[in-house]
Amino acid sequence: MNAIEKLLEIMAKLRDPASGCPWDQQQDFSSIAPYTVEEAYEVADAIAREDLDGLRDELGDLLFQVAFHARMAEEQGAFDFEDVASGICDKMIRRHPHVYGTAEQREKGPEKGAWQRIKAAERSDQAANSSALDGVALALPALKRAEKLGKRAAAVGFDWPDSAGPRGKIDEELAELAAARAAGDMDNTVEELGDLLFAVVNLARHLRIDPEDALVSANRKFEQRFRSIERSIAASGKNMQDLDIEALESHWQAAKD
Repeated sequence: MNAIEKLLEIMAKLRDPASGCPWDQQQDFSSIAPYTVEEAYEVADAIAREDLDGLRDELGDLLFQVAFHARMAEEQGAFDFEDVASGICDKMIRRHPHVYGTAEQREKGPEKGAWQRIKAAERSDQAANSSALDGVALALPALKRAEKLGKRAAAVGFDWPDSAGPRGKIDEELAELAAARAAGDMDNTVEELGDLLFAVVNLARHLRIDPEDALVSANRKFEQRFRSIERSIAASGKNMQDLDIEALESHWQAAKD
């Protein structure tokens, strides 16, 4: 028995109605989904920390989530783990014609935009009234989903020719946000702030910058500088709450330097 077979056997045992684990027996797709998302983030965290031992463990936890969902689907007669693995194999072969295609396709090599064109063709085959935006998961973090929506729209020609377009849109949205605030319209203020964030993501896409990576870096930088300020103020025998904004700004500039 190989490791995958053993994993599937363990999963079946945990879900066994007669002798399984009560907690595992009670779960469904919706209750397990948050754990699946959490495990994916923990994989990313291990990568960010360059922790290969941790990455191995976290990938195992994520694989267990796949086995869990596949087992529940199998119990309903929908699909099983084999179908999941077979489906992704077929998809990867189909989406890499420069590796698995005809001699001519392999000779030509990878083509720019081919991946998105193949995915678009797959979506159009699935439904006559499909949208270019179909399949962008609702559960994605808002920043990542905004990026994907922009890419999908751009793939069918709905995009600015260069970064000047989204840069101008940021100025436009800033003005509309200021107007909403001046009017005291909180609902419109929330809407305009969302539009501003979406415009920033579009600018990042045009600059070929991953907005998530950029924000992660900004978060890290802020945290480092803020902790430095805390240490500096504590060393002076004061509390942060005792200082006015000018003094705090002075500490912030010192932390930047």
